[in-house]
Amino acid sequence: MMEGKTSKKQFMIYIIFAFVSSWIVQAIGSYFAIKGNAVIFKMIMAGCMFMPLLAVLAARIPLKGMGWIPHLKEKIRWVFFAMWIPALISLVGAVLYFIIFPGHFDREFTTMKLTMGEAAVKQLEAQGMTVEMTIIISSIAALTYGPFLNMIVALGEEVGWRGAMYPYLKERFGKTSGRIIGGIIWSIWHWPVMILAGYEYGTDYIGAPFLGLVAFGMFCVLFGILEDIVYEKTDTIWGAALFHGAINGWSVYAYLLKPEYMNRMIFGPASIGLISMIPMAGLVLVLLRKEK
Repeated sequence: MMEGKTSKKQFMIYIIFAFVSSWIVQAIGSYFAIKGNAVIFKMIMAGCMFMPLLAVLAARIPLKGMGWIPHLKEKIRWVFFAMWIPALISLVGAVLYFIIFPGHFDREFTTMKLTMGEAAVKQLEAQGMTVEMTIIISSIAALTYGPFLNMIVALGEEVGWRGAMYPYLKERFGKTSGRIIGGIIWSIWHWPVMILAGYEYGTDYIGAPFLGLVAFGMFCVLFGILEDIVYEKTDTIWGAALFHGAINGWSVYAYLLKPEYMNRMIFGPASIGLISMIPMAGLVLVLLRKEK
């Protein structure tokens, strides 16, 4: 898909810049997370997603050839795939988790209310809204315009990972091995904020912090394969960014756990859990078999 080839020197500059810059940003973000300033933490982490893009520019890896002009007419079914398949695999994964652990489901949405804060919940009630209605509205957004909004931020990562890193690794190690190595590198990129701030799974889950690093590595390998397939099928970096943005919109499933079971997020119900990523693994196997 890329025009020209990335040299080993360019690749090493890209990796060093992407990791050093991002790990510094993640350390700063973790400081604010530990201090309890969630707003600043989220803003910093959003900025961190653009570090791979800056690394591509620093390594002088050409942006040309990454597919900046989408051809939607010929690729429209894969656009819908990128928009809605994340919703499907996330939902099936969450359902699978709650089938195994039905007592963990928070019917009162206590965790959601605690996360929003008492003031925000009261403000909703004053407007005639409920937390349940908010979840429904958020779900509708995640199925319609949400992926396109999230796509802008996700693009910062996708230019680096799928646009630059994956093509180099697939060229050097072969498609399957390149994708697996790429997923492992992508997951390691997240390590500082996971270890310092409990990003994704918290800090008190079973096997912390090492099991979380392994579980997230598995997720990144699986999701990275799906993203690369979408990238190849849509022939545009926007397709990968759309898919990435869509999956980010369904992290809300984590808040369906009762507060006393939040330390079980390593297993689910969000798609990064060991149990809830099973549908994703099944989809990966199906698509890889079709590729062969």
